[in-house]
Amino acid sequence: MSLPALFDPDGVAVIGASATPGKLGNDAMSNVEASDTEIYPVNPSSSGTVFGYEFVDSVQETDAELALCCVPRHLQPDVIEECGEAGVEAAVIFAGGFAEMGGDGAELQNTIAETAAAYDMTVLGPNTAGYAIPHKDLYGSFVPRIRDVGTGNVGLVTQSAGVGITMSFQLTREGYGISAMFGLGNRMNTGFADVIPALDDDPRTDAIVMHVEGTEDVDALLQACQTAETPIAAFKVGEHDIANLARAHTAAPAQDNAIYEAGFDQPGLVTVSSTTELLDAGRALADSPTPDGPNVGLVTAQAGPGIIMTDYLKGTAATFPDLTDETRKRLDDILPGITYTENPVDTGRPMPEFGAVIDAVARDDNVDIVLVYEIYEDSLGYPVAELETLSAEVDKPICFTVAGPDHALDDERRQMEAAGIPTFDTPERGAQAVGALLDSISEAE
Repeated sequence: MSLPALFDPDGVAVIGASATPGKLGNDAMSNVEASDTEIYPVNPSSSGTVFGYEFVDSVQETDAELALCCVPRHLQPDVIEECGEAGVEAAVIFAGGFAEMGGDGAELQNTIAETAAAYDMTVLGPNTAGYAIPHKDLYGSFVPRIRDVGTGNVGLVTQSAGVGITMSFQLTREGYGISAMFGLGNRMNTGFADVIPALDDDPRTDAIVMHVEGTEDVDALLQACQTAETPIAAFKVGEHDIANLARAHTAAPAQDNAIYEAGFDQPGLVTVSSTTELLDAGRALADSPTPDGPNVGLVTAQAGPGIIMTDYLKGTAATFPDLTDETRKRLDDILPGITYTENPVDTGRPMPEFGAVIDAVARDDNVDIVLVYEIYEDSLGYPVAELETLSAEVDKPICFTVAGPDHALDDERRQMEAAGIPTFDTPERGAQAVGALLDSISEAE
């Protein structure tokens, strides 16, 4: 199989391309035409051009390495056969109605799989909304506006392309982006064990996040996770009995979650229980150094959010060590006689010295991870200069929880992100991100 043809195709054929807005073949063309490669709209029933590209009658008239198959399921066997004869190396099948339906759908999928195997062709899907690699302007998907997804350093591999697309847009709305997103669908011959190593080799991917409903290749999936050097966060759906729904969605087999829980219990792999946690874990893992231990130093400008974060982390592997005498003396000098200078450190309110407080805690030898909460004040802003210095000089994760209107804090939030300090917009999200960092090392101890 040829995963490189998905990542960097020399020519893309859109089979079932259409000049009619709203049709799947038109939406796929509107996305893929951004790519810096030759595009071939294939449709024997159409003439003229679409998005400036002239229609051709057959994929065999193209030099495409990748085919986006926008035709109904009953036409797919012939289309894949023609792709194989034309030398196409990879195909994306959007249509559903295959193994997830059982019966003749499963038989149809098996027929296509045999044809793809005969031509050594990689097939993403069927029953997928496709994939996206924004930094290459490569959008192998029919989802409208997927070209708006931004570029980042988190790679997504999801059993449901809908979940992958949802998370991609969420990351973009929050000011980040993705290195790549692959929706596996029915995993006919391209599954987790194929995509994870490819993302692991991608220099733009600093963390991988994975959504799993269930797969027949559990051992291969776990092996891919174990051998990956890139940190991975996983969300395994199925805490309750949803086997029938999952099977009807992506042909996921009925499995006990304990199989995955045991397999995911390894260094460098974090498990979470929601898509938001999954994204936040991915960002924290991508942008933070690996902590040396579980000791958290918490600095908050408001007691309430600090209590929420402390309460959450008390239920994880986190510990809140005593600060050294040297740090206590620094804090007493900065905050004479006010607030709570134990760990967590509560300044009571934002203040000009807040950056110095963070600096003192971050440089404490007893602290492995720093978590901060501060409300934005126009007269003070955030202590960006101190944080940039800390990030450069202290090899510890620093997570910052922000509060305030986006238009006021956005510039400084982006400066912190650029300095390698992930930011989060609620106390829970900040605490959960720290929990993910702790989970990434807890199994190694």
